[in-house]
Amino acid sequence: MKKIIFLLMASLLLSACQNEAKPEKPEKKEPQITLDLRNPKVEVSTQFEEMTRAYEQENPHVNIRVHTVGGAMDDLSDLKAEMATGAGPDIFTNTGYENTKLWQNYLEDLSEEPWIDQAYPEALTPVTLNGKVYGMPINLEGYGFIYNKDLFEKAGIAQPPDTLTELTAAAEKLKKAGITPFATGYYEDWKLGDHLMNVAFAQQENTKAFIQNLNDGTEKISTNQNFEDLLNLLDLTLKYGNDNPLTTDYTMEVNLFTSEKAAIIQQGNWIQPMIDQAAPNMDIGFMPIPINDRPVKESLVVSVPNYWAINKQSSPDKKKEAKKFLNWMVSSEQGKRYMTEEFKFIPAFHHIKSNNLGPLAEETLRNYKNGNTVPSNWFHFPVGIREEFGAATQLYVGKQLNRTQLLNEYQNSWERFSGD
Repeated sequence: MKKIIFLLMASLLLSACQNEAKPEKPEKKEPQITLDLRNPKVEVSTQFEEMTRAYEQENPHVNIRVHTVGGAMDDLSDLKAEMATGAGPDIFTNTGYENTKLWQNYLEDLSEEPWIDQAYPEALTPVTLNGKVYGMPINLEGYGFIYNKDLFEKAGIAQPPDTLTELTAAAEKLKKAGITPFATGYYEDWKLGDHLMNVAFAQQENTKAFIQNLNDGTEKISTNQNFEDLLNLLDLTLKYGNDNPLTTDYTMEVNLFTSEKAAIIQQGNWIQPMIDQAAPNMDIGFMPIPINDRPVKESLVVSVPNYWAINKQSSPDKKKEAKKFLNWMVSSEQGKRYMTEEFKFIPAFHHIKSNNLGPLAEETLRNYKNGNTVPSNWFHFPVGIREEFGAATQLYVGKQLNRTQLLNEYQNSWERFSGD
């Protein structure tokens, strides 16, 4: 009997062991990756960080550390220092053309990425070198003078001015109505050395040929009428602008405009989120920047201002994850929503549809589609010269240089940088 009971227990034990579920293999976890990203769009810094958090939720093994720069900080000097020590970010930005050549040792080849075929072909030209693509366009941007339609109406200005003479008359009307015409944030040298200088280059009969002639020494900035005209415009903004332009930074300048203390600001569609937040009901419009009385070539400036680049020196795992993140930004519903609805970016891709980007983007797109635009030419300037253009112009604003001296400074800078 004991033997039977023993055999029965043994049988039950064996059966239990056979029926016991085999332990599941532990899920293979992807290694944790931290990506350092340098974001140049200070206007959407909060929204951009929200987007990275959304990506992290979908990709728990990835942590994205965002370092936002912009305005006076964004002169790339800190980036150069970081790259030189091997501590540069995994994702940063590059403006293309000359900077593509200059930074080539730090630019990962992105030619095989899935978004390539969706980008506007002309948008990739500035970051294409020897048939390879080294950057993903952030967006399309347009800039000019943004104006407050209600303040214009209050001052009796029926139409936005097309010429410098008309702009002068509008400024006088605004002043008589007790309104400061221009918000002048000339603490920012990029406004002067990049955006404003570009207008004089864009007004040349043939800008590409003019730049080549400057390089050859057959033409000079100091004797070119368009740069004289540019200073006439600058003088106008100083005469009818806010006090202390050299200590008025980007944020202060936008605040002057959104608080309706000034009627006109030289900026682009990228400030739409700032306007929406500070003055959501403001009725605004876009107009080109006139430097003389020739309206035929007055157009908004539209281009891709910057490109996302991946640090070629980063580890293979980081580069792989960085590519996945860039692709997610322009292919996932989340990424596309942030681009168009939160950032108010004008996409540089065919497949991203955009609605309700705001009046500035709408006017930029309308001008772009109608061919009523001129490109940003500073990408063709010798690397480093824009900072000198801006610094010299600031000296003029501060009355430390006269007009002739400033024009000579522009020319001397070009000769020095183009000869390097």
